[in-house]
Amino acid sequence: MEYTLFILILPLIGFLSLGLLGTRLKGKTAGYVGTALLAATAILAYITAWQYFSTPGVDGIRPTLIPLNWEWMRFTEHLHIDLGILLDPISVMMLVVISTVSLMVHIYSLGYMEGEKGFQRYYAFLGLFTFSMCGLVVATNIFQMYIFWELVGVSSYLLIGFYYTKPEAVAASKKAFIVTRFADMFFLIGILLLSYFTKTFDFGLLCSGEENLFASAAGKTFMGGAVLSWAMALIFIGAAGKSAMFPLHIWLPDAMEGPTPVSALIHAATMVVAGVYLVARLFPVYYFFTPEVLHGIAYVAAFTALYAAIVACVQTDIKRVLAFSTISQIGFMLVALGVSGMGTVEANGLESHEGLGYMASMFHLFTHAMFKALLFMGAGAIIHTVHSNEMSRMGGLRKQMPITHITFLVACLAIAGIPPFSGFFSKDEILTATFMFKPWLGVTMTFIAALTAFYMFRLYYNIFWGKPAQHDHPLHEAPSSMTSPLVFLALVTVVAGFIPFGKFVSSTGAAYIIHLDWKVALTSVIIALVSIFIAWKLYCKGSSKVPDKVAGFFGPLYTAAKHRFYIDEVYQFITHKIIFRCISQPLAWFDRHVIDGILNGIAWITCRGSLAFRWMQTGQLQSYALLLLCGCLLLLCIGLFR
Repeated sequence: MEYTLFILILPLIGFLSLGLLGTRLKGKTAGYVGTALLAATAILAYITAWQYFSTPGVDGIRPTLIPLNWEWMRFTEHLHIDLGILLDPISVMMLVVISTVSLMVHIYSLGYMEGEKGFQRYYAFLGLFTFSMCGLVVATNIFQMYIFWELVGVSSYLLIGFYYTKPEAVAASKKAFIVTRFADMFFLIGILLLSYFTKTFDFGLLCSGEENLFASAAGKTFMGGAVLSWAMALIFIGAAGKSAMFPLHIWLPDAMEGPTPVSALIHAATMVVAGVYLVARLFPVYYFFTPEVLHGIAYVAAFTALYAAIVACVQTDIKRVLAFSTISQIGFMLVALGVSGMGTVEANGLESHEGLGYMASMFHLFTHAMFKALLFMGAGAIIHTVHSNEMSRMGGLRKQMPITHITFLVACLAIAGIPPFSGFFSKDEILTATFMFKPWLGVTMTFIAALTAFYMFRLYYNIFWGKPAQHDHPLHEAPSSMTSPLVFLALVTVVAGFIPFGKFVSSTGAAYIIHLDWKVALTSVIIALVSIFIAWKLYCKGSSKVPDKVAGFFGPLYTAAKHRFYIDEVYQFITHKIIFRCISQPLAWFDRHVIDGILNGIAWITCRGSLAFRWMQTGQLQSYALLLLCGCLLLLCIGLFR
């Protein structure tokens, strides 16, 4: 399967060719070139998935394949950095997700970005991002993943700040870059700690469960915690930064300043799930050697999911509603990983229920990528028509935008967990896994699922129902280049839940047969329907004053949620009032007055000394001969007196 190398090469060719020659391409030519290359990439990804999943494994266990691998840097006999391609169930699944969503975004952008200044540059950046993300998921070792991890961050920075003449976009791109780089610093420290004790970067060795590999770390502690636990916790901080977990979530809502197709690609379906993928990739290490860190991940993710869901209930910018929804849904995925066990193979080759959370997390990653990309693209079609992100500028759009309306509704039903749409199947498995772990956590996640149904249908009713807003231009459906990806993703959302996902992806590679827990499923569906009914009463059939009364009832909680519980203000206070004023300014004063003063003093002494002795440098041979003679006589006198 060496051809899988071209899954990386084709987007890279697109980036280089459009980046270097794009300005010479007229009209949409750059878009067509980029889309064609991505179509070829997607086809190769589908062929890879078909060939990989159709190949029978040994004893029912799907194999780990490494078609290509080159040694890049060797430090010791066992510690070296390689560049290669690793194919296993989750990496192949991610290739399908990345290539599919990226292709849809490329097609969609032909209409959405038409006429934009920098159209060629935009498609070049899309190619760079796709190359980086594909390289990340097929990495054979953790250091190769880190290299592509940073490339993904650079791509995100470039795409969020695409509108570089817009101050808000520039600020958002810098914020995203700084926050994620801060988290990546801890990620790198964790990698170095882990590799120091295990003497390897290789995923195959790290995830083998071999105790001897971690023997050198046994008994070593730091500040009361095991060194290995510290290493894995630091690695998770990198994942939390990329996947916008609390308190490192602050960059994602502001990243909505970038083009809407970028939000669909990076901040809904691919980049933000890189953290989930990292935890899944190292899941055996977390489960066997640092289970306390794994459970901590679940609690952090559950809190993040609850926080983001509450904030999403009161936002008025449709892209920011979807941004906080993304944060909440990623929390679901990480909770599922955090409560999962490493499923063992039982009789008949079936996996035990211990691995339910792992399978459910990856299943939800797959389904969420499709319907969340659909939601963002639908939002883009609406913004393209209304010329505003605010719900107050919308209403009654179902008649003017029938295709967008139907596809958006499909995505809302899916994320709300209504059968038979895909979100129902994947989210139900997550809820079941949390109830198996701790019932109170299952109740919490069910409540968050109810909030999800409420805020998504609050969004839906405010956009497509209610009283239409007044506009000074005619409203119309988006062009076919934008609606065709919507229809495709809606169809995938309808059927994806029926994929026997557990047969393809599980914690051990063995087939996992999904069995719905009807008690959990019926409860979650009923609660979702009640939430949808409340949204319908408030925003579709009720008086326009009713939502204001509800907001007044919640009072300070509503105000705090509207301001994201003032987390951004806390960051501003810490950075500006404490770090900048109390630390940076004194250090700057010390640098200017002490360090610079010492150096300037040395320079002044040198200068004055030079002036004092410059009479000796006359350029006259007679003067130099006289000085030489005087020096010789002085030395002679010293010798005689000694």
